[in-house]
Amino acid sequence: MKAMVLEKPGTSLSLVDRPDPMPGPGEIRLKVEACAVCRTDLHVVEGDLPQPKLPLVPGHEIVGIVDLVGEGVSRSRLGQRVGVPWLGHTCGHCPYCISGAENLCDQPLFTGYTRDGGFASHVVADEHFAFELDATADPVSLAPLLCAGLVGWRCLKKAGDGRRLGIYGFGAAAHIITQVAIWQGRELFAFTRPGDSQAQEFARSLGVRWAGSSDELPGVELDAAIIFASVGALVPAALRAVRKGGRVVCGGIHMSDIPSMPYELLWEERELVSVANLTRRDAEEFFPIAQRAQVCTHTKTYPLEQANQALGDLRMGRLSGAAVLTL
Repeated sequence: MKAMVLEKPGTSLSLVDRPDPMPGPGEIRLKVEACAVCRTDLHVVEGDLPQPKLPLVPGHEIVGIVDLVGEGVSRSRLGQRVGVPWLGHTCGHCPYCISGAENLCDQPLFTGYTRDGGFASHVVADEHFAFELDATADPVSLAPLLCAGLVGWRCLKKAGDGRRLGIYGFGAAAHIITQVAIWQGRELFAFTRPGDSQAQEFARSLGVRWAGSSDELPGVELDAAIIFASVGALVPAALRAVRKGGRVVCGGIHMSDIPSMPYELLWEERELVSVANLTRRDAEEFFPIAQRAQVCTHTKTYPLEQANQALGDLRMGRLSGAAVLTL
């Protein structure tokens, strides 16, 4: 198989030929059709997340066709189109798994971080963390739903039912969850890097009520805000924008340090919460909702061997929507 491999954090990925992987008990192998590029991939490659499996094939927004099954897996899965997300395996017996909070499992495995991911022609996955997808849909359009969509959905649930919702950082997750939230009847307010008129115009094209810079206030108090950008300074900015009793949700797996801020920004029962990973229940909820809401993912495709270019475009903010690698 062909794969883009990370040998050492902080270095570029290398295109290599490897033997085709073989699925073990309870596992399936996918022939990869598409794999979206997530900001978490960037954090892994740049060394922001500690102790990745090395050498590593990144990528955790995978769409592919099952072409081989391991022991104990029904052969009926052969030929299925499935999606593989960030959470790749859980222990099933720790207190978090038992309570239904498998996203907080004590002994998890993460796709494209602690097990090889989808920047490759083939990938092996736990069959229980591979979701059957629409066989007739475009795999490129589906790929961003596997993380940007799922984590965005979990953030939206954490944000509560408030009508006025702010989104800080208008990238892959934001453009998906904005469509869902507007379908739900909410008013959306998009906050981008100062001067990023392209992202603001993209947000307006999706139907947001207001789009502006993250150092601005939209003129109305928000019921809640979601921060997708990995910038800690946005936390006090978002708290300043929400009403009394409002909530700010941090949706990233990594964020720069949150600066010192006056307690009055948090006072009056404002809440600051984080989202970690996802659960299989999130996928069961989200995929039907994305279909009913007619979510349209905006993508830019790259051949597998241009994964470094895709990561670079993501790093520099040159994307509207999501980058997707194709074979």
